[in-house]
Amino acid sequence: MGAFKVFSTLAICLLLASQTFAKNEAPCQKSKWNNGYNTFVRRHIRDGLPATLNRDDWKAYIKNNGGCDRPTQSFLHPADLDRVKSVCTSAGGKTYKENLCISQQPFTFVTVRSEPETCGIRNIREETKHLILACEVLENQCLPVHFEGNPESHGPNNNAKGCQDTDIRGHAPSFKMTWLPLLFVVVLVILV
Repeated sequence: MGAFKVFSTLAICLLLASQTFAKNEAPCQKSKWNNGYNTFVRRHIRDGLPATLNRDDWKAYIKNNGGCDRPTQSFLHPADLDRVKSVCTSAGGKTYKENLCISQQPFTFVTVRSEPETCGIRNIREETKHLILACEVLENQCLPVHFEGNPESHGPNNNAKGCQDTDIRGHAPSFKMTWLPLLFVVVLVILV
């Protein structure tokens, strides 16, 4: 009976962990990460960005402001903050997939590819694309929490729902559950 308690406790912990780290299936649902918006702004909408695409300037900027551990980084101009936030609204964004929204208008931003830990710059490119952002509700406002790459330059689907349509936002959060913890419980029940 002692082994059953250990295995059932482990199964419950695995199920709870899979729910804790799951992401929302639709945009503008309650976030499980309270600091997501602040982290997004700190990573992507910083003051003092270099005014040129000079490698030395960008290397110094990334080294002095943290980020040498991230091989690809995209930076939006601070003056675009309100426009970026509007991607998480029906007026500025369309649903893309899962908790992602895509901007209705293109944005210009700088993408820097660097060597991890060394801050050696491999590539700096100014891009103009539609933004793909994970949008979640924090303090009753749908805000960006993650910048997703758009390597194929996708645009919004005009038939998609607005990012913050009430029929999406009104539902209780729905989380994907991985099959592994569920399989573990099924095997445990069969064995015991």
